[in-house]
Amino acid sequence: MPPDPKQGNPMGHVTPIRVLVVDDQSFMRIALRQILEAEGDIRVVGEARNGVEALTLARELKPDAITLDVEMPEMDGLEACTRIMSEVIPRPAIIMVSAHTQLGAEAAVQALRLGAVDFVSKSSVFAKTDLAHIDSELPPKLRAWAKRRPVMPASARTTAADHARSWHPDLIVIAASTGGPQALTKLLAALGPIRPPIVIAQHMPEFFTASLAQALTQDTGCEVHEGAHRYALAPYSVTVVPGARDGVIAPARPGYELRVIKVEASVHPSADALFESAALVASTPVGVVLTGMGEDGAKGAAALRRKGVPVLVQDPETCIVGGMPQAAFAAAPGCEILTIEQIAARLAAWSLPVDLGASAT
Repeated sequence: MPPDPKQGNPMGHVTPIRVLVVDDQSFMRIALRQILEAEGDIRVVGEARNGVEALTLARELKPDAITLDVEMPEMDGLEACTRIMSEVIPRPAIIMVSAHTQLGAEAAVQALRLGAVDFVSKSSVFAKTDLAHIDSELPPKLRAWAKRRPVMPASARTTAADHARSWHPDLIVIAASTGGPQALTKLLAALGPIRPPIVIAQHMPEFFTASLAQALTQDTGCEVHEGAHRYALAPYSVTVVPGARDGVIAPARPGYELRVIKVEASVHPSADALFESAALVASTPVGVVLTGMGEDGAKGAAALRRKGVPVLVQDPETCIVGGMPQAAFAAAPGCEILTIEQIAARLAAWSLPVDLGASAT
C-alpha cells in the first residue's frame, strides 16, 4: 500500500496533489482554495473563471486534478471537459462541482460520460451552497483519483476459479460508490440483459440517480430505471435506488418489490440496508460490491454470506477506491474477488435457464 500523502516521502517532504480550480464565481474559487489547501497534501496551482481559461491553464500547468464547474460563460464545463480530455496530456482527473438541481445532476452525469471521473454537489439538504459538505466530499475524492490506489495484499486474494459453483439467482443486489458510475457502465455493458432483477445502491444525492439511470440505459444496452416506493422488480429489470434515500427488498406477487425508506446510515443509498433486506427476503440472491470509499456493504455482505449466498467483490487492484470491496472481504469470509469482466461472466452464466445446465466456468 502506498504511503499516506500527508506523511510525506522518506525524505520528509510532502508531494502535494496539484489541483486547478475552475469556477466563474470568485467566492467559490476562494472557498475551494481554502478548503483544499487546508488539507496540507493538496495545492491549488491555478484558478480559472471559465472553460477557455481552464483549457489554457490545464495545458500549461498539467495539474493532477481539476475541479470543474458546470455553468460558466464562454465555454461551459461540459465542453471544457471534452476538450481537456482530448487535448491535455497527461490527462488530469476531472471532478465536477455541480449545482444540486435536476439540470446540475444531468450535466454532472453527462460529464462522467465525457471523461470526468467524479462529481461533488455544491449543495446539501442543509444549504444551497454547503461548504462543509464540499469540505467533507472533495478532498477525499481528489486523493482517490489523483494518487495511487490502495490494494489488497496478494495473500488475501482469490481467483475466479476458487469458488466457482452452480447458482441460480432470483435477485442481484449491487453496491457502488466512488468510481461507481464507470464501473456500473462497464459491468452492465458486459453483462447485457439477464432474467434476475438487478437493484443498485450507488451513493448519490437526490436528482442524480435519475440521470444516472438514463445514462446507463444509453451506454449499456440495458433498460435502467430509477426506482420508487413499491416499484416492481420484474425479470430483466435494472433498478437504481433513488439518491439520498434508501431501498429495501420486500416480497410481492409475483417476485419482489422495492420499498423506498430512510435508514440511519452515514451514506445513502445504503448498501447495507439493501443487502440485509435481500438476505432476509430473497430465496437465492447474489451480492456484488464494486469500487467505493468506506465500509458500506460490509455488514450486508456478511448477512448474505451467513445465508450461504455468493458475494462477488471487485478486485481492489482494479478499483478507483478499494475500501468497500476490502471491507466486504474482511467482514464476510468466502467473498469472491473478481474483475468486472469476471463478475459479468459469472452472473451471466449463473443466470442462464436451469434446463440448459448452466454453471460457472
